[in-house]
Amino acid sequence: MLRLVTVSLLLTASVGGLLTACGGAVRDSGTTPSVEYSVSAQQNYERGMKKLQEESWLEAAKFFGFVKSRFPYSKFAVLADLRIADAALGAEAYLEAVDQYKLFIKFHPTHEMVENGYAAFKIGDAYYHMLPDDWFLVPPAFEKDQTTAHDAARELANVVKNYAGSPYAKKAKDLYDKTAHLLAAHEWYVAQFYWNRNQPMGTVLRLRALLKNYPGVGYDEDALYFLGQAYVKIGHKDDAKKSFQTLIDRFPAGTKAGDAKQKIAGLGG
Repeated sequence: MLRLVTVSLLLTASVGGLLTACGGAVRDSGTTPSVEYSVSAQQNYERGMKKLQEESWLEAAKFFGFVKSRFPYSKFAVLADLRIADAALGAEAYLEAVDQYKLFIKFHPTHEMVENGYAAFKIGDAYYHMLPDDWFLVPPAFEKDQTTAHDAARELANVVKNYAGSPYAKKAKDLYDKTAHLLAAHEWYVAQFYWNRNQPMGTVLRLRALLKNYPGVGYDEDALYFLGQAYVKIGHKDDAKKSFQTLIDRFPAGTKAGDAKQKIAGLGG
């Protein structure tokens, strides 16, 4: 497990003072895993890619760092920047990977791996993998920090919206839906928290946020019905009717449509 590997370690090979090179192959025999460098940018890049496929993240990063330091004007040096980020992601150094991908996008905005959505997707993927395991236990705790989940949702939504034709768009949508469902579950949980403590305005605010920010992830029908009830509780009858009517219009065959009609009738003209 390389969870604690940092980019400073992954980038060791890119520091010129730590590497000595001559005309032929070079062997690195430092304290990190030893690798044998080749004589060309392409060969070293390909060796790094092979190490990526083998999930040997540190060795891969050393090859890519070597390409950057020894062949800075090669097209492979640009690709090496991206692959160092891939190595950090694989090593579970997620924040470092995010920073590296963002730098790649900043300095190479017209690169193929930016324009096809790869780098943007990897940012969202890194944030998604930062979600702790217990995030997947629904509902999440009321006190749980939502920052990483919001970051993941934002970046994945960016891929879906701005890279619709990307080969990574479908995967981004899948991860976005999962993340949005978790965030919606949290909003639902907090709405119930306020309801059970006789704070219906808090319930209204959380349900409105849920419906606005996370539509279509499985909570809409229940949230509209619950929102109608909360509006009734705070005396907003017109808003309650609108909520119930929206439920009826959107889910005419749903389990709560009949109850919603009764609620409207009970509210009068």
